[in-house]
Amino acid sequence: MPQADTAERLQKVLAAAGVGSRRACEDLIFRRRVTVNGRVAKLGDKVDPATAEIHVDGQRVITNTKLVYVALNKPRGVVSSLDDEKGRTELADFLGANFEQRLFHVGRLDADSEGLLLFTNDGGLAHKLMHPSYEINKTYLAEVVGPLPRTVGRALQSGIELEDGPAKVDSFRLVDAMGKTAQVEIVLHEGRKHIVRRMMDAVGHPVTRLIRTAVGPIRLGDLRPGGFRHLSAAEVAALFKAVGD
Repeated sequence: MPQADTAERLQKVLAAAGVGSRRACEDLIFRRRVTVNGRVAKLGDKVDPATAEIHVDGQRVITNTKLVYVALNKPRGVVSSLDDEKGRTELADFLGANFEQRLFHVGRLDADSEGLLLFTNDGGLAHKLMHPSYEINKTYLAEVVGPLPRTVGRALQSGIELEDGPAKVDSFRLVDAMGKTAQVEIVLHEGRKHIVRRMMDAVGHPVTRLIRTAVGPIRLGDLRPGGFRHLSAAEVAALFKAVGD
């Protein structure tokens, strides 16, 4: 049960989270389309927005205003750290003083790689997104040494042997071929260090540029290098859905 001093009417909490007007939210509750902590909500319910787990039509609604979800386009040459001991250009240089909350990054990108990194102070969601058992796909656009025979994609999808065990991609697609260079899209849920670079090295086509374009349902889009944006409510709901919440 929510504490009396923090409890608010459910429709007010939903409206504050951007679900709709209070009247619209009352209608959702009346139609039994809202659950709170796993049970169907009813009109008159009160909840603590900081702790309640609320779903509308099966989609998670974040009502804790202290939780932050951010996407950053990490530029090449930046280390995946918020406090680099060597004084190198780091992630904090781009997030700066924009956030009062202590954020941490979901996964990493090596300094020579670029693209999408997610940040949050939601430790539970971050843990699930990074845990191998949830098999969250990561999508990469890689520029590799060409020309690229068709057998490369088949080999990577069938699985190859690396020094620390077998590895395979979920999908592989040739995007463009330009003589001695090729661009490929690679999707995998592996989280081992430098996994894309090591796999491409193993098949004889080293990576010359690597961009992560998506993490699960979240896409990099046209976010400029060094830029960041808050995830939309729909994107946050999609992340929770991806981990089964």
